[in-house]
Amino acid sequence: MPQLESAANLRRRYHDIELVISCGDMPPVYLEFIVSVLNVPLFYVRGNHDEVYTEKPPGGEDLHRRVVRYGGLTFTGLEGSMQYNDGIIQYTEYNMMSMVLRMAPHMLFNRLRRGFGADILVTHSPARGIHDLEDIPHTGFRALLRFMNWYRPRYMLHGHVHTYDRRKTTRTQFLDTCIMNINPITVLEIDPVS
Repeated sequence: MPQLESAANLRRRYHDIELVISCGDMPPVYLEFIVSVLNVPLFYVRGNHDEVYTEKPPGGEDLHRRVVRYGGLTFTGLEGSMQYNDGIIQYTEYNMMSMVLRMAPHMLFNRLRRGFGADILVTHSPARGIHDLEDIPHTGFRALLRFMNWYRPRYMLHGHVHTYDRRKTTRTQFLDTCIMNINPITVLEIDPVS
């Protein structure tokens, strides 16, 4: 994005940003440039094209299968896309469901205590039937529907599906979760819930 390539533009336009979240498929050096200019933390999940992260991850918090608290908000994440070749950041529906199930103890504890498992679920892929496409690489996961049904995050942020046509739906409500395709860039203001 042109507005994200100039340090002066970044500082002027996004001076009040407190955190950068990447939903994947971004070069580490580009993410590091953005967060170093803005002097803010980075939270991310890897996309199906982020195999370079294995050797050179961006500076920041990898949210994959973790729960991180920051600024009064709880973040968690699930990386990757539907398996379509031999890529290392691709998963079957069974793999993704296993990851969702393994997150149950922490997510259910939070949901019982606060009414939701996490404030923000960060994923690379969309959920099945919500912002996904018909081709196998861009098909969403049913497991993410289960995640939202069981753990009720306030927001789900995903990338992976490009939205060159701004008439495409990029924001959808599913149960208690506001799902947003953040591609190419989205600025959010989210208040903590006490």
